[in-house]
Amino acid sequence: MVRRLAALMVIGGFLSAGAVHAAGPGVDMDTAATIYQAAEVREQVRASLPTMPGQIRQMFERDASAKLSPEQLAAVTAAAERGFRIDVFEAPALSAFAQNLDATTVVKAEAFLASDLGKRMVADDVASATMGQEKIEKVMNGELSAPSTPKRDAVVEKLEKASKSTESTVDVFLSMGQAVAVGTAIGSGLDQSSIAERAKKNGDAGRAELEDSMRVPMRRFLAYSYRDLSDSDLKHLLSFLQSAAGVRYVTAYNASMGAGFDAMGKRTGERLGESLRELAQAKLEQPARNSPPQDALPPDIAAPQAAPPSPR
Repeated sequence: MVRRLAALMVIGGFLSAGAVHAAGPGVDMDTAATIYQAAEVREQVRASLPTMPGQIRQMFERDASAKLSPEQLAAVTAAAERGFRIDVFEAPALSAFAQNLDATTVVKAEAFLASDLGKRMVADDVASATMGQEKIEKVMNGELSAPSTPKRDAVVEKLEKASKSTESTVDVFLSMGQAVAVGTAIGSGLDQSSIAERAKKNGDAGRAELEDSMRVPMRRFLAYSYRDLSDSDLKHLLSFLQSAAGVRYVTAYNASMGAGFDAMGKRTGERLGESLRELAQAKLEQPARNSPPQDALPPDIAAPQAAPPSPR
């Protein structure tokens, strides 16, 4: 499955990344790590991280109520650079992955990923994740596409549904926005419960609209990513995803992505909260002739007005 989060996220309806629930007894971390490595998750996530500081900054810039100063926006970028790192992502991601797998799914997922089709699918996932933001946006906008047929398009549509690509991308987009808001409240010494409640309410209100706007672009992205797979290959991939083991694998995978990006969002928010508090204190200490200090409260960023520019 293509999993690319170069959006903001976080990246709900299928699975709330902020509250991952195990689907059963789970497996040990070493076993989960074997599947994680076979799917080359680390390589795909790493590809999205360089774009995240800029996208987090854009979230704040789009919030008309925030009105952050250049110094505060610089703090946003710096906090995101410290929060969106693979070492922050992997521990919670692997934990959620392990909790949501079971022994049967591990055996069947491992066999699929070791097959010729599985290896080609993973190679296509990594290639898509690393092809660059500009190209990804062209694919999702329909400016760049691969030859197709109505029959093939129908299979791609089923793949998008089976992999929960749209739902999981929107989940990550929204829950990560919530994580940044809550983290900012923690770092600023504010009441995190009220901010979390407001962030969740705003996110839920925009969920359906985001999913509607993302579904077609996600199908375009899947179609382009798997353009070298034959129609037969796509049907076999769909068969795996629709099997009992495939459904559970999708659940575990999306739980992993959600938990990892949620952790990075919270870390970013905490760093940002500390920086905003320091900036506010510096303003208070300025001579009285200077302009009054700006409000350092975290902006309400949990209800994005636009869909993520690109998928995970």
